[in-house]
Amino acid sequence: MLALFLVAAFIIAMIGLGVWGMGRTRTPTDFFLGGRQIGPWASAFAYGTSYFSAVVFIGFAGQFGWNYGLDALWIAAGNTVFGVLAAWVILAKPTRRMTRNLDALTMPEFFAKRYQAPVLRVVAAGIIFLFLLPYSASVFKGLSHLVEINFQDLLSYETALFIMCVSTGLYLTLGGYFAVAIADLIQGLIMLAGAVVMVVVLVGQGGGLTAVVQDMRVNVFADGSLSPEPSWWILWSVVFMSSFGPWGLPQMVHKFYAIKSERHITTATIVTTVFATVTVFAAYFTGALTRVFFADGLPASALIGEQSGTVGVQYDVLVPELLTAQLPEVLMAVVLLLVLSASMSTLSSLVLVSSSAISIDLRAGRAGPEATPAQSLRIMRWMAAVFIAISFVIANNDFAFIVTLMSLSWGAVAGAFLAPYVYGLFWRSATGSAAFSGMLTGLGIAVVGGGYLLVSGRPELTPIAASVAMVVPFFVIPVVSMWSTPPSSDLLRDAFAEDSFIE
Repeated sequence: MLALFLVAAFIIAMIGLGVWGMGRTRTPTDFFLGGRQIGPWASAFAYGTSYFSAVVFIGFAGQFGWNYGLDALWIAAGNTVFGVLAAWVILAKPTRRMTRNLDALTMPEFFAKRYQAPVLRVVAAGIIFLFLLPYSASVFKGLSHLVEINFQDLLSYETALFIMCVSTGLYLTLGGYFAVAIADLIQGLIMLAGAVVMVVVLVGQGGGLTAVVQDMRVNVFADGSLSPEPSWWILWSVVFMSSFGPWGLPQMVHKFYAIKSERHITTATIVTTVFATVTVFAAYFTGALTRVFFADGLPASALIGEQSGTVGVQYDVLVPELLTAQLPEVLMAVVLLLVLSASMSTLSSLVLVSSSAISIDLRAGRAGPEATPAQSLRIMRWMAAVFIAISFVIANNDFAFIVTLMSLSWGAVAGAFLAPYVYGLFWRSATGSAAFSGMLTGLGIAVVGGGYLLVSGRPELTPIAASVAMVVPFFVIPVVSMWSTPPSSDLLRDAFAEDSFIE
């Protein structure tokens, strides 16, 4: 009952933020970027909460914590150092400055203006909508299942899914990024508190820090079974993919566009790094604790394929089973809010970026009179609502093709965008043809390679395909740039100007 009260209060508070943000949202720039007036703390938490969703706390933590024990913390270290700290240090200032210089709201618009190649805007927008839509639906689906499990006597899956979609839709469509950023700040504080409480209680239940660390390292469990044989290729590919992938994800770099001033970037960098250190290490440490608490054997709910004689592990079940068994009701309610906060912040970022691909980028080339700011704002709100509605339909049904797209989404988007984005920020000689070639190369490797691995029954290897897709375009773009025409010198001078919009 306490958990239900907390969740209801949380959702009402988020909707209230949407109503508050509505008064500050009058233009498309307000809706999508908060008028580029978001402070350092809100920007920092917006980045961190968008990065670490329930997929990390439930899925990745369970899988890699069980398979690798304490070595799973290498993923946390990579995410913190490269995915957060290095991303803010290297990308934040040039991103904010160049997007202001070019007056670009979105990543597709940045590609089109920086490379003087309008086709990149259409292609990038299509990639965003195609691959982030199923990703959004999968987060809705996972979050709704979690709510249903905790309130199984009160809510069906469909009802929980509907509540999640409506509540996310209301605070996002009403308040835009103003509401999202403040909500992310609140959600981030909840995640910090929940992560610390979760680890402290579980370590106490396991007999203290020394005892649990020792138990995580054992190779033989109490029932005589061996610990899983780790594959270091897979581990390091996950470290690389999950740490450098966010550099090319539009829902992540969007936070650099919106921060109020370059002077605030240092503060935001420190705050985000501290947030990541606490939350992501707590997530993977909790995943590794499954080795301690399930040393006598995994719960039946986590075993699949027993009737066929080939027993597999349903990793998404491990952490929820651990938390449900070990945490008292009050603390379980706090952890539920943690996962809810992580998921809703990620969802709002995905919806905002994906709906903008249609409302801003794909509409940009249509014939007809220029829309007024009020009309553009109305279209953006409607498209956000439509995107959430489509996500609801997908999450409420089992579409095999959509599930495949979801599995490929991170690698496909990061593979397509990472190299063109980084070269666009730092290398004047990068050309539109080269960016287009790099974009298609990364996308092709991620889709073909990852799709083959999924079809052949090796989904655990898809991070390797995603990592290759992110790396290869860095070699393609320089080669193609040597044989193609660069953007005009006037455009490059304006794009790389260092004395514009410095605040």
